[in-house]
Amino acid sequence: MISEAGTPQKSPIERATTLPQGRPSPAGSPRNRHTQTSSSNLHLSQDSSTKGQLANEDPAVVTHEQFKAALRMVVDQGDPRTLLENYVKIGEGSTGIVCIAREKHSGRQVAVKMMDLRKQQRRELLFNEVVIMRDYQHVNVVEMYKSYLVGEELWVLMEFLQGGALTDIVSQIRLNEEQIATVCESVLQALAYLHSQGVIHRDIKSDSILLTLDGRVKLSDFGFCAQISKDVPKRKSLVGTPYWMAPEVISRAPYTTEVDIWSLGIMVIEMVDGEPPYFSDSPVQAMKRLRDNSPPKLKNSHKTSPVLRDFLERMLTRDPLERATAQELLDHPFLLQTGLPECLVPLIQQYRKRTSTC
Repeated sequence: MISEAGTPQKSPIERATTLPQGRPSPAGSPRNRHTQTSSSNLHLSQDSSTKGQLANEDPAVVTHEQFKAALRMVVDQGDPRTLLENYVKIGEGSTGIVCIAREKHSGRQVAVKMMDLRKQQRRELLFNEVVIMRDYQHVNVVEMYKSYLVGEELWVLMEFLQGGALTDIVSQIRLNEEQIATVCESVLQALAYLHSQGVIHRDIKSDSILLTLDGRVKLSDFGFCAQISKDVPKRKSLVGTPYWMAPEVISRAPYTTEVDIWSLGIMVIEMVDGEPPYFSDSPVQAMKRLRDNSPPKLKNSHKTSPVLRDFLERMLTRDPLERATAQELLDHPFLLQTGLPECLVPLIQQYRKRTSTC
């Protein structure tokens, strides 16, 4: 991640509901470098159309106590420490930690994000994440159970997905077209729902896709979401992860839900090639190439079917108005190859077997 001051940092809470961090990437892979951008590191301003929305106000205007008071209005009441036991830390970042814990009353394992409010570069993103996950539920979206204020920390209790993140799989294992279609269909179902509610995810990538052990696919990482409406129909913030950013985001043009479709197209390239385009470039150089060049192509195009290539072209179209919507893509012939969730289980098992022998 890049801080407000432009200083490189570790991502605060990456892939919060996955298995423990620290898994090795393939030799020579720069995957640990991909840099989330949600700040003025390129000397760009915030959304210009967010007047009156607390989640998008200039953080300098809102005091720490005012922000806590606003959070109290959207989180649950009570102390989660009385409800949970057997904490096991599975991740740590610059602004908090992630644990697995067990609910005393049910025995269910949950993932718990514990985020220090005083260390947040953009506090409004925490507000966004809580509100979006509270208000919008879908079978292909990671479920948030509860959220609490605990002293100076925000605790978010979420479902724990033991299958891990898609990024772990694509960096080591090639997916076949049935598996690619199955992942895409689930993600598009989630996006079609969110977009119908005026929600832009703004950080679609393989890291944001989590799997259950039985192969179900869920969208996560809602900290960069934005809400659009009749009053605020478009956004302009530079938000997302550089290698997956749509050209209009990088160009600072007004944008809407179409940016998620471009990012999904880049994720399809990940599933075919193992990494996004320009991944050996610096984030800034990759952004320049995405902004100025023709849409990126598959390195292994010769190994894919014409229908997959057409599916990808419908997403990686520079003109947002010509780009397919999530609902349109759900009707694309490529998704006729969609299988049952079980078709993804061998990928999970193969990855877990590889990492257990490392």
